[in-house]
Amino acid sequence: MNLFNISFLTITLWDLIDVLLVAFILFKLLQMLSGTRAVPMILGLLILFLLAFMAQVFQLSTLRWLIESFQAVWLIAFVIIFQPELRRILAILGQSRLVRYFVKVEEPHIVDEVCTAVEHMSRKGIGALIVLVREVGLKGIVETGVKLEAELSSSLLETIFFPRSPLHDGAVVIQNGLIVAASCLLPLSQGRGLEPGLGTRHRAAAGMSEESDAVVVVVSEETSVISLAIGGRLIRNLDASSLHEQLIELLGPGGAAGPAIPQVAPA
Repeated sequence: MNLFNISFLTITLWDLIDVLLVAFILFKLLQMLSGTRAVPMILGLLILFLLAFMAQVFQLSTLRWLIESFQAVWLIAFVIIFQPELRRILAILGQSRLVRYFVKVEEPHIVDEVCTAVEHMSRKGIGALIVLVREVGLKGIVETGVKLEAELSSSLLETIFFPRSPLHDGAVVIQNGLIVAASCLLPLSQGRGLEPGLGTRHRAAAGMSEESDAVVVVVSEETSVISLAIGGRLIRNLDASSLHEQLIELLGPGGAAGPAIPQVAPA
């Protein structure tokens, strides 16, 4: 189906769709890489492509020979230089709704790291508040804390919540396998169904789960009790094993579809 003609070019509907798809993909890639070290590197690559184009147009044989000599190693260099960014892009793609719809995607790495850190902090009596993002974005919450964009690990979580750490107050937000921010402020629950003796961490966890579909893990500094907040409900007295089971269920494809509440009686 021809849409219109530009000089000797005929523009069809499929040409328009093709251009729009490429533009959308480039926009999303730039959006994901925004603020990373990849941006100046991409600018450097664009300069190289511009030089290659100029060498071709103006018949600069020496410059063209130099650029063509390095073409064989460009792909390898690209993969090596952009390895962290490529991993991040693949991780984000793996978390997309489209992939979750066709492929069963679980979160064993995220769950393992979180449960390991929670178990260690519970034994040491270190308080913690961990928010695991699902479908509803928490940009407003992230902006209240300190942005990290660091790869998730149990040791980093324990370091953040160490009592002498400047970031130990507040919550950590985890999304797409990254610790997005730390020391974040969460809304406090106004519900009357919570136990009267619960502190600020537990009320913040319940409040966050009331206003979003996020899963929130709490470690009590006073009692070392591990709790889980989901859908405004607080599940208490979990151990590392039961927490692991709940998180796998909640963060898997079925759990990501909505704020399903596990049928566990609160203690």
